Amino acid sequence: MGQVLVTGAAGFIGAHLCRALLARGDEVIGLDNLNPYYDPALKRARLAALTGDAPRGAFAFHQLDLADHAAVLALMQANPGIDRVAHLGAQAGVRWSLEAPFAYTAANVTGHLSILEGIRRSEGRVRHTVYASTSSVYGSRSDGPFRETDRTDRPASLYAATKLADEMISSAYSDLYGLKLTGLRFFTVYGPWGRPDMAVWLFTEAMLQGRPIRLFNEGRMKRDFTFVDDIVAGVVAALDSPPAEPGHRIYNIGNSRPEQLLDLVAILEELLGVPACRELLPMQPGDVPATYADISAMERDFGWRPTTDLRTGLGRFVAWWRGHFG
Repeated sequence: MGQVLVTGAAGFIGAHLCRALLARGDEVIGLDNLNPYYDPALKRARLAALTGDAPRGAFAFHQLDLADHAAVLALMQANPGIDRVAHLGAQAGVRWSLEAPFAYTAANVTGHLSILEGIRRSEGRVRHTVYASTSSVYGSRSDGPFRETDRTDRPASLYAATKLADEMISSAYSDLYGLKLTGLRFFTVYGPWGRPDMAVWLFTEAMLQGRPIRLFNEGRMKRDFTFVDDIVAGVVAALDSPPAEPGHRIYNIGNSRPEQLLDLVAILEELLGVPACRELLPMQPGDVPATYADISAMERDFGWRPTTDLRTGLGRFVAWWRGHFG
């Protein structure tokens, strides 16, 4: 068995994916630039946990920037054993794209192109690539479920636009160079080792510190909250099932059960044993009122369905939080 290149290996989903691949015996090459979008200490802690648990020699980490295409190409050429790629590295966060737009084009467009060029130049050694897209490509909608065939030409944020660009570039590269590429549109992932800029972390931290939680659109939003273990199982299932012929595929990967944001807050109040002080705010530019995944294609092609309900998933996050922060 060859090696799996995982980009964003120190990130939330990337670190969980590395752990799952290592646990089943894969060799993993991890790539991440450890940027300061949120505290790099958390990213280093994820890596330390990975390194401590991995069999000797099974995990190698490289700190480099996806936008440095020469460095990415050199890494892939120096590791000819790479036969699969899980490209999760990106500049995340809808709201921050309003403040730092060039970070998004660098990481998400130039960085994505760097990986595709590395795959193209591998002379067929990379037999399948799975990359992360986002539910944000569906734009500002309150209906659902969202289907892969729905229109995606009205993204509500620059972040969404860059991920949509990744899908279009991937389609072109697949046609031009005969690559096997699978894009997964993630829907609101949460769980242990999560991101500090996302609702579950923000709310938990604020509630335990007695600070108000900020509820945009006065909390009248729905999200298809998807537990990270379910997401990882779907990524692995897709990675293990390349298309029979060269081509580019897109799938939704979500819980397919949108939850009211206020219901999430109520569950956290029970789990944490503290009340939430709610600060009701208007809708933030670039945000969307609802997300809702139709996952019938994932189920049909990979036999994948999520198994973790919101209360169970939040319980696991809270248990991790208390173990990690005391």
